[in-house]
Amino acid sequence: MVWVFNYLSLNCWRDFFTVKKRSEEEVAIEFGVFIEKRRSEEGAIEFRAKMGRTSSSKDDAQALFHSLRSAYASTPINLKIIDLYVGFAVFTALIQVVYMAIVGSFPFNSFLSGVLSCVGTAVLAVCLRIQVNKENKEFKDLPPERAFADFVLCNLVLHLVIMNFLG
Repeated sequence: MVWVFNYLSLNCWRDFFTVKKRSEEEVAIEFGVFIEKRRSEEGAIEFRAKMGRTSSSKDDAQALFHSLRSAYASTPINLKIIDLYVGFAVFTALIQVVYMAIVGSFPFNSFLSGVLSCVGTAVLAVCLRIQVNKENKEFKDLPPERAFADFVLCNLVLHLVIMNFLG
C-alpha cells in the first residue's frame, strides 16, 4: 500500500515539474488577461494585453454609490427612521467598544451588558424593518401595529435580561 502512495505522489510531482510549452495566448488566457491581436502599420502582428474591463474601479464605485442612493431615495420615511435607529444603536455599541479599549473593562459585565443591549436592540429593529416593509411578501398580512408591539415586547424582555446580567 505504501508503494502505491509513493508511486502516485512521484507522478504528481513529476507532472508538477514538467514544463509544457505554451503560446503567449494560452498563458495570458490562463491568467485572465485577454489578448488583442492587431496588425501594425508595418504589417507585423502585435499582441496587446487587456484586462477584462476598461473602466476604472473608481468609476465602478461611483456608479454603485449612485445606484444605491437612487434606490434608497424611493424608500418610505418610516423605514428610513428605523434605519437611522439601527445606525444609532450600532454606533453606540462601537463607541462603547472604543471606550473599553482606551479606558479598560474593569466591570466587564457592565461593558458586555451595554454592548449586547445595543446589538440586541439593533437586531430587533432590523426585524421590525423587515416586518414593516410593504414590499416584503412574507409579512403582507401582518399589520404594522402588531410588528411594533412585538418589537416593544421583545425589547422589554431583552432589557430585563440585560439588567439581570448587570448584577
